[in-house]
Amino acid sequence: MGGVRVEHLTTEGTFSLDGGTWDVENNVWLLGDDEEVLVVDAPHALGPIADAVGTRKVVAVVCTHAHDDHVTVAPDLGERFAAPVLLHPDDMALWTTTHATSAPSGTLTDGQVLQVAGTDVHVLHTPGHSPGSVCLHVPSLGVVFTGDTLFQGGPGATGRSWSDFPTIIESIRDRLLTLPPETQVRTGHGGSTTIGDEAPHLQEWVDRGH
Repeated sequence: MGGVRVEHLTTEGTFSLDGGTWDVENNVWLLGDDEEVLVVDAPHALGPIADAVGTRKVVAVVCTHAHDDHVTVAPDLGERFAAPVLLHPDDMALWTTTHATSAPSGTLTDGQVLQVAGTDVHVLHTPGHSPGSVCLHVPSLGVVFTGDTLFQGGPGATGRSWSDFPTIIESIRDRLLTLPPETQVRTGHGGSTTIGDEAPHLQEWVDRGH
């Protein structure tokens, strides 16, 4: 039997917005133990995520934001495992561009605490990449799941609809860089980093404007 842990897989597909489409590879994170898991984002393909879950109970499918490459199969995954699909309501306009006929079954709010396998997961509302972007902080594991808010090397993109650069900088500065420096940052795309590795570069990001 294993204790509470973070598991990782990637799926490939496309991201579409503002009339453009790009090939992307997304991270999917599972937090839990041998009995139950919380799934962070549900991009592109149901099969690989369902295989990673196996026979465990899914306590929730948490969407860090509603860009189509993060919620592609969220309704299907929720239905497959009889699990709630959770999204911050400020991202509903984005959600409906992908899922016009199905709504999330629950909402995320700043300060909300989710639980999986006896472990607290703190919801941080971090708008900027999208209005309803959230990060998930797990203090007991020293981990934060940042979606597309913070990456190795800087903020998520803010050059498209529903995004704003000053807002994402404020979110990163006030909600993420205040976490312990050793906190592991598990991102929506690409490699992981730490709060301590990224914090010294905040002014560089501000100066470059992205």
